[in-house]
Amino acid sequence: MGISYKTAFRWWKAGKLDAYQLDTGTIIVREPAQAQEALGVALYARVSSADQKEDLERQMQRLKDYAASRGYHVTKMVSEIASGLNDSRPKLMKILTDVSIGRIVVEHRDRLTRFGFHYIEQLLALQGRKLEVIFPGDTNNELVDDFIAVITSMASRIYGRRTSKRRAEKIKHCVEQAMKAEDE
Repeated sequence: MGISYKTAFRWWKAGKLDAYQLDTGTIIVREPAQAQEALGVALYARVSSADQKEDLERQMQRLKDYAASRGYHVTKMVSEIASGLNDSRPKLMKILTDVSIGRIVVEHRDRLTRFGFHYIEQLLALQGRKLEVIFPGDTNNELVDDFIAVITSMASRIYGRRTSKRRAEKIKHCVEQAMKAEDE
């Protein structure tokens, strides 16, 4: 807190700190708890290119409907047109570093980032914040999820956006079958 121990002791005696004293005389000061409900909720929608602007609007509308159904107090709605592989997304960085945001809601994991989702989730959790995904991935295996993200990304560049999802689903099915066969 940037204060001396004498000031902290006076504050504790005056009842200004959330603290308790052990039998040994040591005073334990609890960190101020910010209720996550009191913190704001941010909705984050992203598409890869400008020709998908209508998809971006529909995605944001689904996020709004979801937040309303959960009774969330939405303080920020962020829409961004950028690649999921791009690390330089100023709008995303702004909500990730804004400590007044207690919960960030996205439609799919890959709308936030193609890779490193769990790192972001863990770092936010350490701050008492949460990342919420409306439609989580189908698998419980991170390696398979990452593999699917890579294949989807590459397939969309090679074959076009329409068929990439179907091709990725076929590949995912094959990978899952191989993983099951390997486990047996």
